[in-house]
Amino acid sequence: MSPNYYEDDFNAPTDLFAAAAAADERAGFIAKTYGYLVVSILAMVAIETVLFTVLGMDGAKSVSGLMTGGFAWLIVLGAFMFVQWIANAWAFNATSPALQVAGLGLYTVAASVILFPLLTLALLVDPSGKIIGSAGWATGGLFALMSLAVFITRKDFSFLGSLLWFGGFAAMGFILFSILTGFDGGSIFLYLMIALACGYILYDTSNVLHHYRIGQHAAAALALLSALFLLFWYVLQLFMSSQRD
Repeated sequence: MSPNYYEDDFNAPTDLFAAAAAADERAGFIAKTYGYLVVSILAMVAIETVLFTVLGMDGAKSVSGLMTGGFAWLIVLGAFMFVQWIANAWAFNATSPALQVAGLGLYTVAASVILFPLLTLALLVDPSGKIIGSAGWATGGLFALMSLAVFITRKDFSFLGSLLWFGGFAAMGFILFSILTGFDGGSIFLYLMIALACGYILYDTSNVLHHYRIGQHAAAALALLSALFLLFWYVLQLFMSSQRD
């Protein structure tokens, strides 16, 4: 089929999976999915830069303290999960291209906001920002390795879905327990969460190849961004823990 077969990408038949589409359409879908992902990452970097520029380090510490003090962090996490649910619902909307992109944008903003206190803490541990940079490179490297594993083997990792679902709920339970009791799982928990995030990357990347439909670029990019965000969150904490030690 010609690349111009559809008047626009979001008007493709909803029953046409990318895996079953013509090679040029499938390649276009994958390229646009990762294009959306790159734009979202750059948007997050821009949002964080603006926040730190406007607030300064003193303001960043104050805002971060308000977000994480006492049970405030529990409320923030709950709000983030709710916003993430809305963002996913929008991104998978079958009739509105604008709403699909808005879902990805909403998640990008929400993830930037919830990441802000962790970045602030990282800058307090290392004002040079090298920890953040190193964590970013490590995250990118792991993401690239997991993605290459899927693209080279063409394996369908959808069988990981149930395992990741249970792992995610177990992680949320432990995080809630930690907030309420102050118990720290230490490096073991961080490594387990990094492994969980890598599992999500394998799962979501294989879904891009096998289970998303033509036109679902925003939804696919949101899934990848969510997995990448989770990986960076815990890689950064691991680097911070190593710096303190």
